Amino acid sequence: MSNDRIADPELAALLRSVHAQPVNGVPEIAALRQAARARAAARTPGPTMPTVDRLIAGVPVRMYQPGLLPVIVYVHGGGFVLGDLDTHDAQVRRLAAATAATVVAVDYRRAPEHPWPAAVDDAVSVVASIAADGTPVAVAGDSAGGLVAALTALRLRGKVSLLAQLLVCPNADPTLRMPSIAEKGHGWLLDVDELRRWISMWLPDPAMRGSAAVSPLVADLSGLPPAVVVTAEHDPLRDEGDAYASRLIDVGVPVVHRCEAGLVHNFPTLRNASPAAAAAEDRFLADVAALLRAR
Repeated sequence: MSNDRIADPELAALLRSVHAQPVNGVPEIAALRQAARARAAARTPGPTMPTVDRLIAGVPVRMYQPGLLPVIVYVHGGGFVLGDLDTHDAQVRRLAAATAATVVAVDYRRAPEHPWPAAVDDAVSVVASIAADGTPVAVAGDSAGGLVAALTALRLRGKVSLLAQLLVCPNADPTLRMPSIAEKGHGWLLDVDELRRWISMWLPDPAMRGSAAVSPLVADLSGLPPAVVVTAEHDPLRDEGDAYASRLIDVGVPVVHRCEAGLVHNFPTLRNASPAAAAAEDRFLADVAALLRAR
């Protein structure tokens, strides 16, 4: 890491602090979920706005700024195993504020209790229900949620005319075979050994992981909605996110794509700790708002 450029001194200090923490075996999923909620609770809350928790198509959701148009359906990250409405609340609030849209955050079913395709089924059900009366809808997500959002767009292609797909650091390749996995797989906050364990819970059958049903890098992407895809230089998932953006462009899908220099996986969660991370999230939000205005 010492030879790699890090976006700012604050992020470098955070990485050193994380590296100095002892590793005590493989934590239980319940402990990891609790730790994720604790980290989220320590962050600065997002903008104040009306919210409603309800069910859509039987799926628990949280609606931010209900009644505004368009609607963005947001799928949180967390390796298909962690994350919930509360861990991503501040991030979703910032998206709602930046776009003046209704954002519907999906509390989808997680592995290992509910492996694939439960998460995608839930997101598809929510989007299809909202769009049934012609309401304009976009899909968005970060990390694992970015993959679920992309798979939702694929599943609904030809059935729902989505406005956009809005992705931060998406996990676009469940096989984890891209070069950045080896290059950045340890020491950059997202540990690939842990991610492999989570993916094995979500996709227990290894043969599924490289199939078009779960990998946008081998699926036919023609006819998908315009996209914003932002990746990060020091993210193990960088290359697969970049490849997804390139494959969309190759089939004629308009894409705003940027790889944020010196930053790590899911930098929006580091907004409090790193000015560079905050600036990068602001760029993503500005790109999203501009794309939705154009649509």
